[in-house]
Amino acid sequence: MVDEIVEEGWRAFLEREFGAPEPPGERLLAEMVVDEPDRHVWRVVDAAYDRLACPECGGRLSRGPAGCAPCDLANGFRYSAIEIDRPGVPPGNEHALRVNVAVTRRPYGISASEVLLRRLSLPLLLDGRLPTVAQAQATKAMVVKGASEAELAAVIFGECGRA
Repeated sequence: MVDEIVEEGWRAFLEREFGAPEPPGERLLAEMVVDEPDRHVWRVVDAAYDRLACPECGGRLSRGPAGCAPCDLANGFRYSAIEIDRPGVPPGNEHALRVNVAVTRRPYGISASEVLLRRLSLPLLLDGRLPTVAQAQATKAMVVKGASEAELAAVIFGECGRA
């Protein structure tokens, strides 16, 4: 599901810009996108990184382990990409979705409970919901205290459902 969020953005970009779902030279196009991440929406940038191999770890560029210099650098540059909230969602929803997708796709150096929280929140964010600051802080405090997956899910789905 998480990779599909990014791939959907890539397909829409290719269709909009080139009128084709798979234009020739896709790798070159991906290189051009990551050279100017601030000119593209985040889903396109993340998908472009997926099409490039890291010269150090050999994995998808930006998704390698913490400490892999090229992946760490690419992971930082991904945040210069454009965020545009989808129609009908509260302001900030796209940012929250983007951060949760990034953490889920590259969990290195992030606690397992934080990754779980981000993963559990994705369906609600995709549905256009967004927790309030107080709800997000309360849920984060539960993570710090070591809440179980069931406890986190109950709070996330309960509170965001009322937000």
